[in-house]
Parts: sequence; C-alpha cells; structure tokens
Amino acid sequence: MNIKKICFIICVFLSGTIIYAGGYRISVQGNKQLAMGHTGVAVISSAENIFFNPASMSFLNGELNVSLGVSGVFSNVAFQNQDLGISTATDNSIRTPVYAYGTYKINNWLSAGLAVYTPYGSSVTWPTDWAGSHLVNNIELQSIFIQPTVSVKLSDHLSIGGGPIYAIGSVNFNRNLSRTLSNTEGARTNVTIDDKGITAWGYNVGLLFRASGKLNVGISYRSEIIVEAENGDADFENVPSALPGDFSDTTFDASLPLPAELTVGLSYQINNKVLVAFDFNRAYWNVYKSLDVQFDNSAGLSRNPRNYKNASTYRFGLQYTANQRFVLRGGFYFDESPIQDGFYAPETPRNDSVGFTGGFTININPRLAVDTSFLYLRFAEVTNSYDFFDDGSSFGGTYKSNAFIPGIGLSYKL
Repeated sequence: MNIKKICFIICVFLSGTIIYAGGYRISVQGNKQLAMGHTGVAVISSAENIFFNPASMSFLNGELNVSLGVSGVFSNVAFQNQDLGISTATDNSIRTPVYAYGTYKINNWLSAGLAVYTPYGSSVTWPTDWAGSHLVNNIELQSIFIQPTVSVKLSDHLSIGGGPIYAIGSVNFNRNLSRTLSNTEGARTNVTIDDKGITAWGYNVGLLFRASGKLNVGISYRSEIIVEAENGDADFENVPSALPGDFSDTTFDASLPLPAELTVGLSYQINNKVLVAFDFNRAYWNVYKSLDVQFDNSAGLSRNPRNYKNASTYRFGLQYTANQRFVLRGGFYFDESPIQDGFYAPETPRNDSVGFTGGFTININPRLAVDTSFLYLRFAEVTNSYDFFDDGSSFGGTYKSNAFIPGIGLSYKL
C-alpha cells in the first residue's frame, strides 16, 4: 500500500470539508438577503448588512439593529459508474447553520457591530464500504466565525467599514485505506482524522456609495484566510501486521488557504414598492494549487495537487413591499465551480450550479419582524474523476447533486 496515496486521501478530507462543507458551497448568512438571491452588497436592510457590506451599517435606520436566524440544509449527492455497475447516494443528516448580528450607532458618523455565523457546518455519510470508501466514508465539520466591525459615514453619500474575522472549527473524517484491504478477521482497514480548536484570522472591508435616493453601489472584500491544522490526531484501525510501512497512530500538520473574495453590486429603488439588486462575486481559488500535509511518522510530507481556478457568481434579487406589514422577495444566482477536469472527488463533486430563492418578511410591529427564506440549489450533472494518484489510477463517475434550504429569523431595531 502506497503511503503517499493514503496521505492524499487525508488531504482530500481537509480541502473538501473546510472549503466546500461536504460538497456544497452554500451561502445562508441572512434570511432577507438570501431570499433576494443572496444579494446584499448594495442593499440597506438590517443587521445582516454587517456580513454583506460592513460599510452600509452607517445608513441603517434606528440606533440598535439585531438579526438572528437559522436554516435547515437538506442535501444529497448521487453517484453512478455504469461501466462498473455502481450506483449509490449519500445519507446526509440535517445541518442547521445559524447567524447572529448586532449593530449599534454610536453617533451620526460612527457605527459598530458584531457578527457570529457558521458558514461551513456539514455532515456527509456514504454507505459503509461503498466503491469509493478508499476516498471517503464520512465527514463532519463544525465551524463558527466571529466578526467585530466598525463603519464610518464620510458623508451623506459615502461610507466605509471593516474589521477582523476570527474563525474557530473542528473536523472529523474517516475512510478505508484501500478498495479491499482488511485484517485477518475481515474488518476493513480504515483511518480516522480528527482535529479540534482550529483557528485562523482574516479581515473584511467594504464601501457603500449612495449615488442618489434610489441608486446604491457597493463593494466588499474578504481576505484570504489561512487555515492551520496542527497536531491533529490520525487513528489507523484494522491494519494487517504484515503490511509494510509505519501505520501507527500519529499526528499531522496542514495548511490550507481559503480564497479571497471580491463582491461588487448595485441596488435600485424603482418606486416605493419595488427594489432590484445585482451582485457580482469573484472568488480567487487559483491560490489553491496544492495541499501539503506533514505527518509525524515515516509517511513524511505529502504533496497533493488541486489546481483550482478562479470562479464567479452572478446574483439577482427583487424585493416587493406590499404594505407596512408584508415584504416579498425573490432571486436567482449562477455559481461557477472552481474544480477543473480530473480533480473531482466524492466529497467535493461540485459542478456549476443555479440557485432559486424566495421568502418574505412579516412586520409584527415597527420594531420586530419575522424573516423567512428558501433556497433550491441544483448542480449541473457532471461525469468526471480524480486522476492524480501516485500509482496512475483514477476514480470517477457521474455525480448528481442538489440541496433545499429553508430558513427563518428575527429582525429587531430600536
């Protein structure tokens, strides 16, 4: 058994879960903005603005704004290889990403806020000992991002904002060491990788220009975040004693870049009832050329090519204010995949996708509102493989993926 091949699979775990949350790069950081196609860089709505564009906090109505919310992620991935007669699907539990935002207007020109959200929570399980079990059996990921932010109003038309991002997370991954390897009792040989308390730092900045009473233009930038896994646990089980190499339990270190993102957009108030918005997002995935993992045993250093490309997302949103009590929203977005041919793996079979969104707000009174949203995300069917094993082999087939995500939240202003 090739040690480097084993190390590659561990790398796949890290890249797949931390970046894609189990194969999906789903954005659910605000029910109002998600309902509008996840536009928001130029939309002034609620405390959700602290995530979408920190500069816009200065233009929020009220001295205090608070937004809380939760979503339910129902997703599945189906895999088929007709040549091998293989057909299977993931057994995914429900995930519930949450967010909590609060902003406070200190004076007419200075506002401060705090955001807490969970952008990369996931749980993905393939059937035990399935055809791709040598790549992945199951993945679990938990994360929380904490973002303190300030916003400065430079004039009645222009504001800026920004602050640091502190990320905390944990990961757990299991896979079989090969397609067939087992011990003398017939139990499949597998490895579990686990690390808790992973932390990383980044930052975000934004600018909002109110060109007129109807037109807003916004820009938001999120920095690259370097995720460092240090002294994580690697637990090998059911390894035959005759197998050459060092398969004793050990620790590992790894470094992984989460890409920088730039979002530009505009919103236009057509009349007192209808608002439209457009966002363009560019994620700089080309920084992710390879993932290197250092093991503290004879496995040594493993280098694993990923060769991602930059990818864009195009978002459209519409808001209709029926009356003082009821606001209806809808939207659409197209999201490009950064994964290139030959780099597809079972935990990240992510092709180009389209998202259809909708939702509404019910204003209970002038201060308190209930916000709802839904997202149906459909990935284009893709037939592809991962072709960079050391022994020249590959694993591939046809992947079909989709997700349905309802959400509910509360907004409060004072």
